[in-house]
Amino acid sequence: PSVISRHGVVKTEDTFKTSPFHFDLWFYFTLQNWVLDFGRPIAMIILPLEWFPLNKPSAGDYFHMAYNVITPFLLLKLIERSPKTLPRSMVYVSIIMFVMGASIHLVGDSVNHRLIFSGYQHHLSVRENPIIKNLKPETLIDSFELLYYYDEYLGHSMWYIPFFLILFIYFTGCFTPVEEESRMPVPALLLMGPSSLYYWYLVTEGQIFILYIFTFFAMMALVMHQKRKGLVLDSNGLFLFYSFIITLVLIAVWVVWLWNDKILRKKYPGVIYIPEPWAFYTLHMNNLHAAKESL
Repeated sequence: PSVISRHGVVKTEDTFKTSPFHFDLWFYFTLQNWVLDFGRPIAMIILPLEWFPLNKPSAGDYFHMAYNVITPFLLLKLIERSPKTLPRSMVYVSIIMFVMGASIHLVGDSVNHRLIFSGYQHHLSVRENPIIKNLKPETLIDSFELLYYYDEYLGHSMWYIPFFLILFIYFTGCFTPVEEESRMPVPALLLMGPSSLYYWYLVTEGQIFILYIFTFFAMMALVMHQKRKGLVLDSNGLFLFYSFIITLVLIAVWVVWLWNDKILRKKYPGVIYIPEPWAFYTLHMNNLHAAKESL
């Protein structure tokens, strides 16, 4: 059933229907984020180089390809389960932009991570890298900077802005007038840790703190606005909201821990200082591995 309002047809079930906790979707979402996104550079480093020569796609690239297909599918399924009718045109455009950005990132990230095997150091800028600064002609350095721009700036923007926009659009439908439905089941509590830790990795490695914090502030503003109307978050909304809160705590701990690192400070100047985990790895963990091998 539906009614006619000034804004067009509105489904009456939008007002009263509430979704149970989507354990299956959130579980698949968290699992594939960890395996296909966080795990792709690890797979590239761990698996034998002779299996994936440097002039061919690495194992991590195939992980990335799977991520680019599975993630938009899960996001669409999440939107479909919303008890509220959401703006479909905005969702579809966001999904298209997401796939474009993630695909651009696939190419740039593939080359940048393969450069690690040639001695590229992520804690240094492109021009400061020993394997880059001696390239001849020097215009080749410009090409590598262009590659870095597509990977770290354009690719990340077209990937993450639609990603967080879709999560926020979904979040707008996660409100209920029933106080008893504003609690999280045990599966949600178990998933919250891995989910929050992944968002920490996403924000720090993607260098998207501004996007993340604006999304979080928008969530907070919406929660306060809906509370004045007598509406509270359902279990799915609570899961997303609390995951973002824990993510903020993890980012703060990360920044405090590396606050006095002079080398990372040089790479990440400015007011917002949030080092990338892979820059930390190539700076400190690689040195640790080299020291062990020399013993």
